[in-house]
Amino acid sequence: MSASVRIAFDPNGSMLPVDRVLPVRAIRAETRKSPQYQRLMASIRELGIIEPIMVHPAPGPGGEHQRYSVLDGHTRLDIAKELGHTEVFCLVANEDEGFTYNHKVNKVAPIQEHFMIMKALQNGVPEERIATTLNVDVAAIRQKRDLLNGVCPEAVTLLRDRRVTSAAIRELRRVTPMRQIEMAELMVAANNFSTGYAKCLIAGTAEKDLAGAEKAKALPGVRPEDIGRMEREMEVLGREFRLVEESYGQNTLNLVLAVAYLRKLLDNQGVTRYLGQHHSGVLSEFQKLVDAPDLKGSI
Repeated sequence: MSASVRIAFDPNGSMLPVDRVLPVRAIRAETRKSPQYQRLMASIRELGIIEPIMVHPAPGPGGEHQRYSVLDGHTRLDIAKELGHTEVFCLVANEDEGFTYNHKVNKVAPIQEHFMIMKALQNGVPEERIATTLNVDVAAIRQKRDLLNGVCPEAVTLLRDRRVTSAAIRELRRVTPMRQIEMAELMVAANNFSTGYAKCLIAGTAEKDLAGAEKAKALPGVRPEDIGRMEREMEVLGREFRLVEESYGQNTLNLVLAVAYLRKLLDNQGVTRYLGQHHSGVLSEFQKLVDAPDLKGSI
């Protein structure tokens, strides 16, 4: 059931000059006054930028003159400039589908949060200082630090950018590494990263795939044959999901290009007037596409 994992970003990251990292949207004055912005500024002032800024090479000359468009991290970049930083730590997208990044990942996932804290600790920042800066207690920092103990790297890679719950990640420790990978693939295929779903997968795990003396706990009202049937159905769903995932980037690109063309078309008053008079239904559908909130920010 294993599948190759496509790495969308350079995992090592790079320090890039601030003047070569180009935001694609402005930070509003109200945002700069918000408590969230101020807390993030305090964190960056104290610890530096822990979570990398996601960028994609911008069109133009390459080499030492290469510029980069921001995919995620506009606020962090804005704060870095406010604080006078000359360089920022970035992850560079390896493929042209980087524009879809913001539609897939909008917030810091628990696994990313773990790596952020680990980086700060490796840089010599005490746990107490991190806890104070992030306004949490030290126990929470230690729990995030130890989140991936007992979880194999392949499963971590599959779930790294997903909104999987911390409790669901801890459930993975109850099974062998190969079963961890299978569970991660099933969670991705079902787009379900809840603790309950992870527990359900544990209940359907064969005893040979349990870690150590761990025993699968039966779920009330769920028979072993029901779990087996669900797993077989999920395997089929997983294969179908990966087929769709392979074409997702190209389909999204085609849609974005089509919407850009429609937007230009509807900017022509003559075309809009003709469609309104003779094909009002078509005009209405075109307008819905152009006004779709998920596509407005893609151009």
